[in-house]
Amino acid sequence: MHFMMCSLPQDIQREEGLGNFRKALKLIERWLKDERISPIQKERLLYEKERINRLLETYPFSEKQAIVKAKKIIQDFSTEEFHSLLEEGYIDYIVVEGEKKFEERFIPNIGFALNEYRERIKKDPDSEKARSSLNDRLVELTSGAKPKKYRVHARIEAKIEDGAGFFRVWLPFPKEEFQISDVKFLRASQKDCFISPNSSEQRTVYFEGKEKEYFVEFEYTVREWVHNSGYNIDSNLDQYLCEEPPHIVFTPYIRKLTDTVTGEEKDPYLRARKIYDWITKHVRYSYVRPYATYENITQYVAENLKGDCGFQAILFITMCRIAGIAARWQSGWYANPYFASPHDWALFYVQPYGWLPADLSFGGARRDNEQFRQFYFGNLDGFRMVANSGFARDFVPKTNFYRDDPTDNQVGEAEAEDRKVRLKSKIKIIKFEEIQEG
Repeated sequence: MHFMMCSLPQDIQREEGLGNFRKALKLIERWLKDERISPIQKERLLYEKERINRLLETYPFSEKQAIVKAKKIIQDFSTEEFHSLLEEGYIDYIVVEGEKKFEERFIPNIGFALNEYRERIKKDPDSEKARSSLNDRLVELTSGAKPKKYRVHARIEAKIEDGAGFFRVWLPFPKEEFQISDVKFLRASQKDCFISPNSSEQRTVYFEGKEKEYFVEFEYTVREWVHNSGYNIDSNLDQYLCEEPPHIVFTPYIRKLTDTVTGEEKDPYLRARKIYDWITKHVRYSYVRPYATYENITQYVAENLKGDCGFQAILFITMCRIAGIAARWQSGWYANPYFASPHDWALFYVQPYGWLPADLSFGGARRDNEQFRQFYFGNLDGFRMVANSGFARDFVPKTNFYRDDPTDNQVGEAEAEDRKVRLKSKIKIIKFEEIQEG
């Protein structure tokens, strides 16, 4: 993704800004024929074609369709409310060829921004059970309960949605690191699948075949990470202190913001704490477009003060590195007995503890409960499956085409011999048991 450091030519930027995407695509083709462009510019232009297509897919609804959808999901919702929220900037849209088109998850984003609408949005029963279960455990942990271990049996299924052919498929697989141990492969849709080494920063199970449906089942043990019980296992921290363009970049604004937030504090642990406090108190959770459509995620979060779990984690990592604190990525699933979904968080390194977790979005979501908000700085619940220890890393083996998500892997990727193809994935928690120690 190094080519993202190169901006697009001004004429392409202008047409995209006006919503003239057909013209922008024509201009990209013209520029690709220009012999003066550098190899990096060529990569950037080729990627922009993919990026435009992903962007347009993410804004599928006309205004009429958006209003109908909102009325189905938000209790007693009116057309007048829609236009009022639109005028106040609470509904995300872009202009496509002169018509407003609305983001696919604009309804939950209204709920994240405004509590009165959160109460009116229809609830998912499994999500509510998961939330209650986590809340009960947080009460215990913040009251001094001893950490628990859990043994989890999980399955991810994926179906290729478009076309036929010979496919290559990558599904996430647990990494043994920090809080995750005793990973065991159980079964898969093919006997000859390949599991990448545990050292892979984005660990996967790899398949090849003509089938359109794939699955893998595995077990792992996860430990609650609490009471400043860190891990001193890295001797080379330099790699976690540097920039990683295009998203972990020490821009002038992020440098200034970090200096402002950390102030005169010298202690690394307390500097990290100030960064955590600022993000969890100032950045609002919001679903975002596919990560592939953003040029600089960190800058976006800092300027717009909103973003999902991964966006907030990347801002924390970047600010920590600017402040001289080693920080890195960890992601996979939030998984408890009732519910599982993709999730991202961060780790930071300070002595004498070593590596410690920081879950920015879970902390920020609990800013109305200060004890819970503080818990997620240096502590982590045990409802996690870790598949990724690095951000924007290649798979083993590598893909031949642009991934749906070039930065992370939680639900899998697939491609045919001549093109990228889309997966529809489903995560299942088959068994979730507490391990009795002693």
